[in-house]
Amino acid sequence: MICRRLQRVHGPVEAPARLPVLDELVAVILSQNTSDSNSGAAFDRLRDRFADWDAVRRAPVARIAEAIRQAGLANRKAPRIKAILQQIQRERGELSLDLLCCLPTAEAYAYLRRFPGVGPKTAACVLLFACGQPILPVDTHVHRLSRRLGLIGPRTGAERAHEELARQVPAPRVLDFHIQLIRHGRSICLARSPRCRECVLVDRCPEGHRRLREVRT
Repeated sequence: MICRRLQRVHGPVEAPARLPVLDELVAVILSQNTSDSNSGAAFDRLRDRFADWDAVRRAPVARIAEAIRQAGLANRKAPRIKAILQQIQRERGELSLDLLCCLPTAEAYAYLRRFPGVGPKTAACVLLFACGQPILPVDTHVHRLSRRLGLIGPRTGAERAHEELARQVPAPRVLDFHIQLIRHGRSICLARSPRCRECVLVDRCPEGHRRLREVRT
């Protein structure tokens, strides 16, 4: 019901083109705590500056950080990217993670979580967008809207939210749910000033009901 209503407002969801798994992993790391436009520009610049991932692996951290500066937190993200590339090369002898698309979801998820800086959201994003596996990433918008809608408790943290929402969202709806809640969170259900009167979900939203009551009183 949530996805159907949001589709009427925001339009249907089309699956984005899939990147190689390693490319997606680096792109998601760059996207942490920044905008899509900044992380996308940083990813493009990283690929322009270096011939391949092995060149990134061999480069000094300072050169990597300079290339990804636009994504923000470059001095934190650059060492993570280099460490991940080194670990993959050491363990697999090649810089590829495409094998994850052939593994069971739980096994692929556990494999990604071993890398530095790869939390539940990052691992889920990589598997959903690069491998098409039905695992739900809980970003700040999905987390906020799920709390407001009462799908998770008001004190449920992001990591626990991944587990609770995984039990509620059917596999065929995972991509729709993730993207539609992000769209709605960016346009209507804003963090500071949600536009509850314009929301197509307000009739089933405890937070929306509370806010509208406060306006009337």
